[in-house]
Formats: sequence, structure tokens, C-alpha cells
Amino acid sequence: MGLHAVVVADAPNADLQRYRALLEQADLRIAADGGAHYYHQLDLWPHIVIGDLDSLAATLLEQLQQHGVLIERFPVAKNETDLELALLLAVEHGATEISILAASGGRPDMHLANYLLLAHQRLSGCQVAIRDAGWTIRLLLPGSIELAGQPGLRVSLIPLGQAGGIVTSGLRYPLAHEELALGPARGVSNEFLGTQATISLGSGSLLVFSEDPPLA
Repeated sequence: MGLHAVVVADAPNADLQRYRALLEQADLRIAADGGAHYYHQLDLWPHIVIGDLDSLAATLLEQLQQHGVLIERFPVAKNETDLELALLLAVEHGATEISILAASGGRPDMHLANYLLLAHQRLSGCQVAIRDAGWTIRLLLPGSIELAGQPGLRVSLIPLGQAGGIVTSGLRYPLAHEELALGPARGVSNEFLGTQATISLGSGSLLVFSEDPPLA
């Protein structure tokens, strides 16, 4: 049985209420620095807080320590972002699945860097997804992925470089052993025809954005 870790980053104005059940059921809850504030808003506690702690209020840090939360402090001058440290920590703890929350929005450079962390070599043995505002973002390497949705929900395929041998089923605009290149937006705003879709990739890599079904 795999270990599911949820990592909460510190992008501004994230609404994590829709992900409360995901957080409650996680085997390992990690906060990347100020991501601890989002746990506090939901009256939850992470198991670990990691980062340089420059975005963490002193009063909350004291509460975290009182609740037995493990604090791993790093210097501000470091090669990794706080989110990267949190993801590597999840791998070190044996995570086989990682969900990332509050990683979109705010500074555009951090936003893009967070998405590109999905391609981190140290995460290659995990199923990793960014979940944000009713969307799920995954990295697809050569192979295939199955998506669950509803008719009309959107799917976008964004290549990281040249991606070839793409085959889709269950989408309004199918691709049959075709290529997507970095730059043109051909893969944006496809749609589910039914409740399932499959994306297969022969070479390269794709960011797969899929709109989640509405909450019941």
C-alpha cells in the first residue's frame, strides 16, 4: 500500500476548503514554509514544516512546536525553493503519491517554477499532481494516463519541448500519433466527451491540465 503525502505551498489567496478531505486523509502532511498558515486556517496541523521560515509568523511557529510538529529550518540562501525541499522530503519519507496545493498564483516566476518541479528527476518514482482551484496538473512522460471527468470539462496539453506520438481518446478534438511543439497553443482547451479520457505519449513530455468535476 502506497504512502500519500500532501504538500501545501505558500501561493497567495489559495482556497483549500475543497481539498479538506484530501488533507485529512493524507498519510503525511507537509507545509512548505508559509503553507503552514493554510493548515491553520482549516484547523489542521501538518506533520512537518520545512523551509527557511521567512514567511511563517512567529506566533504560528510557536503553536506548531507546541503541537509537536517537526520543524526543518534551512538558510534563506539555498539552491532549492521551499516547495522543492518539501517534495524531496516527501520522497525521503517514502511517498508514492504526492498532491501539491497552493502552488499556483502570486509571483509568475515561482508559479512557473512550481509547475516545472513536476519534471524533477527525484520525483520520477511518484505519482505527483498539482491541484488548484478545481484543476489537476500532471506531467506525462512517454506512456499513457487515464483521466476522469464529465462531458464539457476542459483538458489542455502543454508540451515541454517537442512531444510526439500523441494519441488521445475520449476528447472532442482527438490527436492520432501527432506532435505538439513548444510555443503554439494547439493543445489548449480540449474537452471531455464522456467521463473518461486517455492520453498516450510516444516521446517528450507533456503537462496535462484537467478540470475536475464539480464538488457534490
